[in-house]
Amino acid sequence: MTRWLASVLRSFGPALAGVAWALKTQRNLQVHLVATVLVGGLGLWLQLAAWEWCVVLLAMGLVWVAELLNTALEVLADRVSKEREEPIRRVKDTAAAAVLMAALTALGVGLVVFLPKLWRLL
Repeated sequence: MTRWLASVLRSFGPALAGVAWALKTQRNLQVHLVATVLVGGLGLWLQLAAWEWCVVLLAMGLVWVAELLNTALEVLADRVSKEREEPIRRVKDTAAAAVLMAALTALGVGLVVFLPKLWRLL
């Protein structure tokens, strides 16, 4: 059992290394980190209900997943070709569009969850 658990924990190493690398090198992911901290702080201050936390955390996670996948696709596309090729541009643009859609979804969730609470404070 101990060996199995150690093996499972070791398997997280590459994933954590990927997140660390992305945070060090990707400006947009750094922006998402700042937004995550700010939204988390706002949620604590406004004392979100459990269901509200669930929705906000899912929205934030969606943005992080989209940004990390976008980064992975960009790295791979650059490895395949540094030339200005239409198929590579389309892959990159589509991956960036996925991040935009995730961010807009998260913004919508944020407006639905946070605006009524902030409005009541006025």
